[in-house]
Amino acid sequence: MKRVLIVDDSIAVARQLEKIIISSGTYKTVGHAKNGAEAIKMNQAEKPDIICMDMNMPVMDGLTALRTLMAMDPSAKVVMVTSLGGVGDKFAEALRLGARSVVSKPFDADTVLSTLGEL
Repeated sequence: MKRVLIVDDSIAVARQLEKIIISSGTYKTVGHAKNGAEAIKMNQAEKPDIICMDMNMPVMDGLTALRTLMAMDPSAKVVMVTSLGGVGDKFAEALRLGARSVVSKPFDADTVLSTLGEL
């Protein structure tokens, strides 16, 4: 089973994403970080196969955390998650910084699982 770290300041969103991930039978979650700083620490401790990370969070946002994660491990597989409409610039920046893909909230289970399956 591939191991997934969920990073989102909303517990409700994290639970929804976790439910989709676990339902596949292919993935399991290894934790939930509430911001980018926690994500960096948990990535070092848990060594997940995939990180699903929100773009907008307090303390450290997703793009800042992505920059740090990619500097530490250029092979990290990070999928950015966002609910922001019309954020083409942030999507492009996330991909430029090393994110493998971007998924939008509200989640479509098939889209989330096919995105993870491509990694």
